[in-house]
Amino acid sequence: MPVRRLDPVLIDRIAAGEVVERPASAVKELVENALDAGARRIEIVLQEGGRRLIRVIDDGEGMSPQDLALAVDRHATSKLPDGDLSNIATLGFRGEALPSIASVARLDITTRRAGADHASHLRVDFGLKQEVAPAAGPQGTRVEIGDLFLATPARLKFLKTDRAEAQAVADVVKRLAMAHPRVRFALSGDNLSGFDHVDCGVGDDGRLARISQILGADFSPNALAVNAEREAFRLTGYAGLPTFHRANAGAQYLYVNGRPVRDKVLNGAVRAAYMDYLPSDRHPALALFLACDPRFVDVNVHPAKAEVRFRDPGLVRGLIIGALRQTLSGALHRASTTGGARTLETLARGQPNARWDWRQSPAAPGFQETAQASFVNHVSAPMADVRAHDSAPLPDALDAPLGAARTQLHDTYIVAQTRDGIVIVDQHAAHERLVYERLKRQRAETGIARQLLLIPAIVEMDEGDVERLLSHAVELEASGLALESFGPGAVAVREVPSILAKADPIRLVRDVADTLAEHGSATSLAKGLDHVLATMACHHSVRAGRRLTGDEMNALLREMEATPGSGQCNHGRPTYVELKLADVEKLFGRR
Repeated sequence: MPVRRLDPVLIDRIAAGEVVERPASAVKELVENALDAGARRIEIVLQEGGRRLIRVIDDGEGMSPQDLALAVDRHATSKLPDGDLSNIATLGFRGEALPSIASVARLDITTRRAGADHASHLRVDFGLKQEVAPAAGPQGTRVEIGDLFLATPARLKFLKTDRAEAQAVADVVKRLAMAHPRVRFALSGDNLSGFDHVDCGVGDDGRLARISQILGADFSPNALAVNAEREAFRLTGYAGLPTFHRANAGAQYLYVNGRPVRDKVLNGAVRAAYMDYLPSDRHPALALFLACDPRFVDVNVHPAKAEVRFRDPGLVRGLIIGALRQTLSGALHRASTTGGARTLETLARGQPNARWDWRQSPAAPGFQETAQASFVNHVSAPMADVRAHDSAPLPDALDAPLGAARTQLHDTYIVAQTRDGIVIVDQHAAHERLVYERLKRQRAETGIARQLLLIPAIVEMDEGDVERLLSHAVELEASGLALESFGPGAVAVREVPSILAKADPIRLVRDVADTLAEHGSATSLAKGLDHVLATMACHHSVRAGRRLTGDEMNALLREMEATPGSGQCNHGRPTYVELKLADVEKLFGRR
């Protein structure tokens, strides 16, 4: 077949597929234009998920009639004054957004610059441009997109439901709103729950307020401020406590010079920073803002500007991991406030309802005789150890974050009293984390202290597990576990960490082998060895069912307060919940 030139309108429609994939792509381009124009108020309206109508109104600087005529021509832009692609300081710069949209939809633009006598209007019908005409309108720009993809049925049929497309638009707007707390963002339309995020003000308080508008009111009390610099890069924002986690990464907002991005380097750094605190199937909530000279990052690597490329990705990764780990370590024992809220909700569901039978009350006639025998039968099996309650708590202990131990329930849970509430601690989960952090500290500072077994323990197991253990023998010895081959299908354990002297070495080695099988590949050895230490810590920690004295309980609380990460166990679960006295009193109608 002969070679021929494509029709210019067809060329534009093909190119539009790279920029405008769905209604959310068009909204992103229009809102970025509004932000670049200095808008302080942006309103977005959708119909049928953006298929029928997308309307974006802003109060930015607007355009002159001459600029409006050029704005819908391909590769016409006001955002590269010197043509330097290495120094991009705006969100948009390609000059492709409006012409791409205009080639696959009906596009109406009404715009007015400050001081102009009137506004200007331009319409483009699926690539056919009309003349600019005078119009009425306030300062700023109003853009309406109608019948998106009507001229490209192939693209139209691949869109999802109206609700799914509307939710994708909402996500795009939220990501842009997160980075601009001084701008009011309003989104409305069918098939979605709209929002109106008002101006939150300047500074850190304004940024945290905007983040909380988007991630929910629970984020603020469970957020840690992040602020770090390395060479030409600065990282700021807020990271959620490890116990404030999600089932997916949807609550992670990452920005480079104010641009929302989905970048493998950044995402991988976040996972690595939280690796020691969260299981692999849980994800933190956070909003991080990376700022740098535009010359150190290339934002021109993706048509939709969703990806970036750093000149020195290793430096960026190191900055994020180091900053997050330092921030999380500084949180020490803090756990999310949502644990206490869930506990109160559970207690509230257990309150008597209107169908309660008064005849079952202990005050009912004849109840005492019936209940007394049952009480006598169970009193010989106490469920609480009140030895910590023998004397009044010391004032200093009451003022401590985790309070003063008052009792132990079911030989598993420590109940402590603070000045304004109650703390319930899972003793096994808490001690497991403390031992793990102690082992890590020993390994980093002096090496883990080891104890020689009087008689080496022989462990028989699958030959694959034996090979895996022996291939990591040097690293395991550095972790305090010394072993050697003992013929086919067996290893001999000569030394164990001193802190695990009373642990069962056979069970310990088998658990370590399982851990290495899951995490100890050549590409993740450091991660695997951390999990080995976590496995060891689990063997030594105070078991559920062990009765503790009052001094032991208080000592555990004080060590938790001084230990990084002690608010969650090695598996990411909270080690304690805190109930405020005011909330408890509400349960009993005292407030």
